[in-house]
Amino acid sequence: MARGGPEVADIFRRYGEAYRQRHGASLSTEQRRVMTAIELCRTAALGGHIEQCDHCDHQRISYNSCRNRHCGKCQSLARAEWLEDRRSELLWTQYFHVVFTLPEGIAAIALQNKQHVYNILFRAVSETLRAIAADPKHLGAEIGFFAVLHTWGQNLLHHPHLHCVVPGGGLSPDGTRWISCRPDFFLPVRVLGRLFRRLFLKYLEKALRCRKAAIFLRPRGLSRTAHLLALPRSRPQERMGGLCQATLLRTGRRSQICRTLHAPRRHRQRPCARY
Repeated sequence: MARGGPEVADIFRRYGEAYRQRHGASLSTEQRRVMTAIELCRTAALGGHIEQCDHCDHQRISYNSCRNRHCGKCQSLARAEWLEDRRSELLWTQYFHVVFTLPEGIAAIALQNKQHVYNILFRAVSETLRAIAADPKHLGAEIGFFAVLHTWGQNLLHHPHLHCVVPGGGLSPDGTRWISCRPDFFLPVRVLGRLFRRLFLKYLEKALRCRKAAIFLRPRGLSRTAHLLALPRSRPQERMGGLCQATLLRTGRRSQICRTLHAPRRHRQRPCARY
């Protein structure tokens, strides 16, 4: 089968060694292992086996895969199985795709403190969605959702953000009935953004004060707390708690994501065209 174009493994094989020599001090042992595994994936270095057709006896050599969880080629089957399992869990209701994004300044801290910052991100997002949804002024229901962390954007640059798939409703406080949100509208964007920003900064500042996380290369003359509070306001277009919401339409056994429901910098979502 012909390949569609260059792969990550091709780039690593051609430029990986030079990259490691230039940026070796900033690479962890795990990152080096991942690069090596992807470079060797499905090559003679990992051995292989012979596949033979039962009808024409045609043979071909198939090299073994690295099975590293960071290898996109090895995880394609696992990804497809995971998506199918999630589709089987979908309820017959409208769904919303909510994305929580970190600004550039906070993303730099996350790069230096991955475990702590990503744990804070999941915690702040979970508490934000559940608290606003439970408020009788908005939905007044206990919701459930699943979230997936992406640490890079489409341009393969560092860009931490959390994708959440949320049903358009939840259980009543007494657990006896289902409460649906309005058609094509889940929760106010600004309300979500304000609470998320406050919770995330609260937990991050606590982690810094407890020495669980660290900030390097901060501007001179600024304390750790002052630098932290200044980061989200450094660029208006990168405000803390940047959100993107879209509906998830269920057609048959598949779910389809529509375009965003609200224009940038708008307070409320607008219904999208169904297609």
